[in-house]
Amino acid sequence: MAKVPPFEMSKQEMREALQTLRHPFRVAIDRAKNPFNIGTIIRTAHSFLASEIILIGTEDWYERAAMGMQKYENIVELPSVEAFVAHAKERDWTLCAFEKDVSNVGLWDAELPEDAVLVFGNENDGCAQPILDAAHEIVAIPMYGINHSYPISVAAGMGMAEWARRRYEKGRLVLPQSNS
Repeated sequence: MAKVPPFEMSKQEMREALQTLRHPFRVAIDRAKNPFNIGTIIRTAHSFLASEIILIGTEDWYERAAMGMQKYENIVELPSVEAFVAHAKERDWTLCAFEKDVSNVGLWDAELPEDAVLVFGNENDGCAQPILDAAHEIVAIPMYGINHSYPISVAAGMGMAEWARRRYEKGRLVLPQSNS
């Protein structure tokens, strides 16, 4: 079930209404090489109402793939992996990096804490080593075919879906509590 404010609201009113529904997890993208993928992940993160989307690096991204959802999201752009790791350490974030080749836990057994930062690496190299070094856990998504990896936008969707799945109670979505 989607919980969406009426579209008669201004963009600012809609942003404010959505802010009260946001979940505490964040999504970080170690800048995907395909600009379409970044837009797609922003659109997907909007569907899960992540509190923030962090774009690591300076590569362009394709806004059209976000289907306008970037207007309603809290997007933070950091220029480098080092800037991201420093930003995360300053805020005491729990990083959950998704990287199958050096994982220490599978998706079904990963902790994925309430306020996790789900980090997805780029299509060529995965998550950068400084991110892996700073990660609380390195999560692998099960794969059964001979393909080397999932597309980053698909992996991000699966990670967010598993985070959200764990927060359902008896088939009803548990919405975050308002701080007001």
